[in-house]
Parts: sequence; structure tokens; C-alpha cells
Amino acid sequence: MDQKVVDRGLVKIGFIEDLSGDLSIYGISKWHAAQLAVKEINAGFKLAGGHMGSPGLGILGQYASRPPLLKTRGAELLFMDRGGEKNNVKLLFAEGDKILVRSGEKGILGRDVQLFALDGRSDIEVWKQMADRLICREKVDALVAGFTSASREAIRPIVDENRQLYFYANQYEGGVADKNAFFTGAVCEQQVIPVVDYMVKAYGSRIYIIAADYNFGRLTAAWTRATALLAGAEIIGEEFIPLGVSSFGEVVNRIRQARPDWVMTLLVGAAQQNYYTQAADAGLRFPMASTVNMAQGYEHVKFRPPALAGLHNAVNYMMEIATIRNRAFVKRWFNLFPEDPYIGQEAQNTYFTIHLYANAVRLAGTTQQAEVIQALESGLHIEAPEGTVFMDPASHHAAHYIRLARADDQHNIAFVQEWPMINAWWLSRLGVNLVRYPEFKQYVPSDDLCFTRFKKR
Repeated sequence: MDQKVVDRGLVKIGFIEDLSGDLSIYGISKWHAAQLAVKEINAGFKLAGGHMGSPGLGILGQYASRPPLLKTRGAELLFMDRGGEKNNVKLLFAEGDKILVRSGEKGILGRDVQLFALDGRSDIEVWKQMADRLICREKVDALVAGFTSASREAIRPIVDENRQLYFYANQYEGGVADKNAFFTGAVCEQQVIPVVDYMVKAYGSRIYIIAADYNFGRLTAAWTRATALLAGAEIIGEEFIPLGVSSFGEVVNRIRQARPDWVMTLLVGAAQQNYYTQAADAGLRFPMASTVNMAQGYEHVKFRPPALAGLHNAVNYMMEIATIRNRAFVKRWFNLFPEDPYIGQEAQNTYFTIHLYANAVRLAGTTQQAEVIQALESGLHIEAPEGTVFMDPASHHAAHYIRLARADDQHNIAFVQEWPMINAWWLSRLGVNLVRYPEFKQYVPSDDLCFTRFKKR
């Protein structure tokens, strides 16, 4: 296929999220993030970044013996207890406080950026129609789209057929190797492994899993099973809940009867969030872990304590991160969107993703998509509110600053462990190198002998 014709008057960024329906609690926040990034770019600002080498900086991270407790009140960040000094520092690197800097131009390459935002309406068929419209009719220079893995996989064939540069900014189950696509959210090797290892050591080896019943929930549960077995733990119960289910009485009773040491919750959407209040009302008090909740759906803010008490999540972003760079980002956000209830992880990902795209276009000197892909594959990093984010050329996945967040009985947040950079290493383990060998598929745990070797007998 010939390179698509580019509108020299505008840089067009296509954007699709669920702005209505069960998943709009995430989509609206991501839409606001895209608006903020585009506003900053058009005003002549960029996020600092450039080239860097190995994404191994600070891999061992920091440990806090008495971490600060934090709570949000609207846009305000409150220290409930400032904790003590960090100790047992193993390997660190300094990061700058000021990350939003002058770009030297308005827009990108002197051209205004326009956001073409559409509502997927929590309907897969609508997602396909919207992707086709943005790619084939509007001829967008980049597409930023997708909350659920189902929506991503519905539009990816359209992306690949048209060789469309595509960004997926969500936390997800991992495994997609696609020459046209770049993944800026956290994946299982960055979230499941740290949180399972911590929970087994802190609370015990008997685990109960409840997960959303689609590819994200099932594949993340597979990662949980494999990690648990490697950690000497066992899965004593596992349930997959259809999206949209909001009643969890029977699930709560089964968990109570099983008496696990802790519960892995991989629940998605406004309806499934109701598990937490129903479990708390029923007196269920088992420690919990997740790769989704708190960071995405801000349940710890939305629900009365102690519904989220004892929930742990290895996140690449939460609004409570107390660094100077993040507090400045939070202030910019609420100056533009004062009525928003929270800034979620996927919103932050969307924000820095659009700035990453802008930096790649500046490096390429063009919006021609093949050349921008080459720029993204050159070893770029960007200074995001979370910390330094590195785009791995071979896998097209981001290395992230990961923090282990824990909610106490009053829903104050403490970050009990930090890893300043964890790479998304799994696709490289499988031999994926998209720079040299373009692929367009999703790998699943059964493609890895490690998963089949340690499969529960």
C-alpha cells in the first residue's frame, strides 16, 4: 500500500474511547488527558525526553520501612502521615522535577495539532466503524484508542490493513507484537510478578482469583497462576465474571468458604466495582491485590472506607504520587478540568503518549508514519508524571516506574515499594524483534514453555 496522503495543514490525532456506557468512567478521563496534551503542544510545550540506552536504570529500587500515607480531596493531595526517611536504598537515579519544557514551536513542526475524538459507546461494532472512519476518511496521522483488550483487538485488523500508526495506552495482559502499534501502559511482567511476590511473602500462599471474563481477565489470571506456582503458592479458587455483572453475593460466599490468604481481583467497569462494597458489607476482610483497581477506577476515592482496605496494586501511576513533577501535573490538570474526581493511570498514560508521539515526529522531521515508527524504534524515553518511561524498540512496549500501592482502613495510600524502571521483557524472551522482523499477532501464555511447564496439575 502506498504511503497515505498527509494533510499539511494539521497534525491529526484520532482518538476513540468509551465516553458513554459502563466504561465511560475511564474513557472520559482519557479524553481529558488527550485534550490537555494537545493544548500544551499547541501552546509550545513538550515533555522532556530523548534517547537513552539500556532500560535497566534503578531496577532494584527503593524500600520504605514506614511509607507516607496519602489521601486525595478533590485536586488536593493530603499527607495523612509523612512516614520516615527511605532506607535500604539499593540502586537509584536522579530525576528532574520540571518535565514540561518549551518546545521552541507552536504545535508539531509548526503545524497545529487537532484531536478527532469519537465515542466507542461500549459497543465493539461501533469501535470498528469509528476506527475505519478515522483511518480511511479522516486519514489521521496517529490513532490513540482502546480501553478493553476486546476493543483493541476489534480495531487492530483495520490498523494493520491500513498500516496505521497506533498507540494503546492501557494497562493490559501483554503479548501483542505488532509493527504498527505501540503499547504505553503497564503489562503483567511489570504488575503481576511484583504484586504476587509481595502478597505471598506478606500474607500467605493460598490465593483466590476473581477476574473479568474476557481476554484481559483470563490471560492476567494465567500470569497470576504461573507466578504463584513459581513463588510456591497455590490457586484455591478461580472465577470469571461477565462484564456488566454487579451482584456478587454468591461470589463473596464462595470466597468466605474457601478462606484464602488473599484475593486477586481483576475486575473491570463500573458494574464490577460493586464487588468491593458488597464484600465489605458482608464482612469479608481478606487482603486483596489487583492490577486494575484504585489506579484506574479510583475506587478508594469513590467508595466509603473500608471497602478498599488492604488492596495492593503494582501501578505505573496513581494521582497520589507525591513527587514535584506529578504534583505540578495534577495542578495543570485540575486547572483545566476542575470537576474531575480523579486522574487515573490510563489517563496519565494517554497524556504522555501524545507527547511521546509529538517528540517522535520532531525527531523524524515528518508525520509520515513509517518514518515516525522508525523514530519510536530508536530508543526514546520521555519524562512522564510517573517518572522516566522508555519505549523498547524491539517489543514496542514501555518500561515503567512501578510503585506498589496499598490502601489502609481509611483508604489512605502508601507506596510500600518502588522499582524506578521495570522493562516489559516477555516478548523479547519469546524472540520478538519488531525492528528486524515485523509481526502482527498476540502471544498468549501457552506460547511460553515456562507457563506450560509450571501449569497446575
